[in-house]
Amino acid sequence: MQIVASNTTNSSAQDLSDKRNENPFLVIDNVSKVYPTRQGSFTVLENINLTVYEGEFVCVIGHSGCGKSTLLNMVAGFNKPTTGEIRLQNKLITKPGPDRMVVFQNYSLLPWLTAFDNVMLAVKNVYPQNSKAQNREIVKEHLEMVGLTAGANKKPNQLSGGMRQRVSIARALAIRPQVLILDEPFGALDILTREELQEELLKIWQEHQVTVLMITHDIDEAVLLSDRIVMMTNGPKATIGEILEVPFPRPRDRALIAEDPRYYGLRNQALDFLFNRFALSDDAY
Repeated sequence: MQIVASNTTNSSAQDLSDKRNENPFLVIDNVSKVYPTRQGSFTVLENINLTVYEGEFVCVIGHSGCGKSTLLNMVAGFNKPTTGEIRLQNKLITKPGPDRMVVFQNYSLLPWLTAFDNVMLAVKNVYPQNSKAQNREIVKEHLEMVGLTAGANKKPNQLSGGMRQRVSIARALAIRPQVLILDEPFGALDILTREELQEELLKIWQEHQVTVLMITHDIDEAVLLSDRIVMMTNGPKATIGEILEVPFPRPRDRALIAEDPRYYGLRNQALDFLFNRFALSDDAY
C-alpha cells in the first residue's frame, strides 16, 4: 500500500499543493512489468501508480533490484509496461522521444566526438530545421550553462568524470525536454564533484523548471534536491511503499537544511523504511 508522509507545511509544501490543483503532467497508471523466464513469469514491478506535476522534482530510492531503472526506462519509452500505461500530457508513451531525455550514470558519450559535437549531435537531430548558426548557439549556451565552455573542444577521454557528466546534462537540456530522467547520474563521482553537480543541477532546475524524475541511492541527495521522495519496496513485485514530501523552501541551502530539525526527521523516516521495514534480505536478487 502506498503511504504519503506529510510534514509541517511551508512555502515549498504550498507550491506542491498548488501544482496538484493543476492538470496531471506525467501519469504512471497501474503499471506492472513481467518478464518471461524458463521458470515462469517474473514480476519486477507491480501496480505502480504515480502522478508527477509539471516542474516537479521527484527522486526515486530503493534497494538494488527493486525495479527503479525498469520504471524509468518505461517512462523514457525504452521499454513498455506489461499492464497499465504511462502518459505524458495525456499522450500515451510508447517509444522514446525528445520530450524525454535520459542522463545515465555512465555518461553515454561518443568517445570520438568532442563535448561540443556530442551535444550538437542531439541538437541537430531534434532541430533539423535550424540553421548551423542557430544550433551552434544552442550548444554553446548549454555548455556554458554547465560551466564547460573551456572544455568544449575536448573529447571524453580528456575530461574528468564530473566534466563528462556535465556534457551529458548539457546534451539532455539542449533539446528542451519536458521531462529530464536521471538514472543515478552522480553515483560514480567523488563526493566533492557530486556535491558541486548537485548544486549545478538545482540551479538549472530552478531557472528552467524542467520536470525531473531521478533515481538515487543517496538519501541526503534526495532530501536536498527533490519535492517528493518515492520509496520502493523490495523486488520481485516491487511497488511504491511510501512517498515523503520534502518541506524545505527553494532555493535551498545545503548548510541550512542540515541544521533544520525536520531534515533529521525525513532522513530517519527514509532510513527506517529502507533498513528496517524493507531491509534487503540475504536471498534478494
